[in-house]
Amino acid sequence: MMTGVNTEALVAEPDMKPGPAAVVEQELVGRLVAQAREQGLELTGEGGLLAELTKRVLESALEGEITDHLGRDRHERAGDGGGNTRNGHRSKTVTTEVGPVEIDVPRDRDATFEPKIVRKRQRRLTGVDEMVLSLSAKGLTHGEISAHLAEVYGASVSKQTISTITDKVLDGMTEWQNRPLDPVYPVIFLDAIHVKIRDGQVANRPIYVALAVTVDGTRDILGLWAGDGGEGAKYWLQVLTELKNRGVDDACMVVCDGLSGLPDAVGNVWPRALVQTCIVHLLRGSFRYAARQDWDKIAKALKPVYTAPTESAATEQWLEFAETWGAKYPAIVRLWENAWAEFVPFLQFDPEIRKVVCSTNAIESVNARIRRAVKARGHFPSEQAALKCVYLAVMSLDPTGTGRKRWIMRWKAALNAFDIAFEGRLTAARN
Repeated sequence: MMTGVNTEALVAEPDMKPGPAAVVEQELVGRLVAQAREQGLELTGEGGLLAELTKRVLESALEGEITDHLGRDRHERAGDGGGNTRNGHRSKTVTTEVGPVEIDVPRDRDATFEPKIVRKRQRRLTGVDEMVLSLSAKGLTHGEISAHLAEVYGASVSKQTISTITDKVLDGMTEWQNRPLDPVYPVIFLDAIHVKIRDGQVANRPIYVALAVTVDGTRDILGLWAGDGGEGAKYWLQVLTELKNRGVDDACMVVCDGLSGLPDAVGNVWPRALVQTCIVHLLRGSFRYAARQDWDKIAKALKPVYTAPTESAATEQWLEFAETWGAKYPAIVRLWENAWAEFVPFLQFDPEIRKVVCSTNAIESVNARIRRAVKARGHFPSEQAALKCVYLAVMSLDPTGTGRKRWIMRWKAALNAFDIAFEGRLTAARN
């Protein structure tokens, strides 16, 4: 505990400038830091200057709260000499962003005082919870977060407590998963992130991400769904019906990676939507069947297929590819033939639409962030734990808003082309 630094002056200094958050005079701050250095005190950590200032500010706020509660200041008698009065203090230690801080919480004789800034039984300030959620969203495990808080802030926070903090997002996740959506989206991308879930034994399970581009060119992640890897038309009908019930009446194009049963489900829920195979995923699937030394040659041979001006021209280029490579890599030929019906739709559109459909930058940047968080965990004890991790990663995307601006600029030309190609179907979402 510090004895020589006049921390009361920081709380009671009358010369503060007004504002939403009072700015402490630079001279006062310099004086406090200088006194702390003279006594060899650290700035952070237990017993440091910031911890002592936090203690004083919290205790001053608590005194203000009990004064408001009782209706009179300390040592001031009630008019009739009776009524509720102060009844000493009780000590408690709270974990803060500057480390553990021991504070004296005032009590009243009738035990009716309910402090707001540090509630009864509260052991952490909200900033600590936000820090834990932020670190969890970046992929740190509960053990790593606990070690980080102990090392940097001197705060002892157990893995169980961290799990309790992150569990608080489940209500928010449920609300987010059921929020109303726009009536129309130009494009909805459906992709899967594979995670390891321990359900009896550790197994790979997909978590599906639905990412849409709005009519204004912004990114909107519509929801997350856990699967078992054997999803068919019935499963996708349930997912798409959920989106429709939340307000999505139409989608111009649904881009996916050969998800079994999805085209039929899309046809039932959004009859006018086009189902388009993701070209980049199709190319990656082709490389999986080819020797590495042939990747460049195969990429060069396939490019005329997906850049062809018409479907007939693409067919001609495909037949040429199949004749050249079919004997060596029949699996690649089979892959493209099976996906052909969902491959050709985008060939009827302008280059602006082709460009955004061919490139998966729209969803790959999101997936990269999610994979980073998932990879750090290794495997999850349950499906809910995996969904929670992915949700936290999604919520931490684009904290500065710069990504939103880039998205709008990137999609301007494509949205103009969508408006023309789909004959004003996007207008419903703008009105």
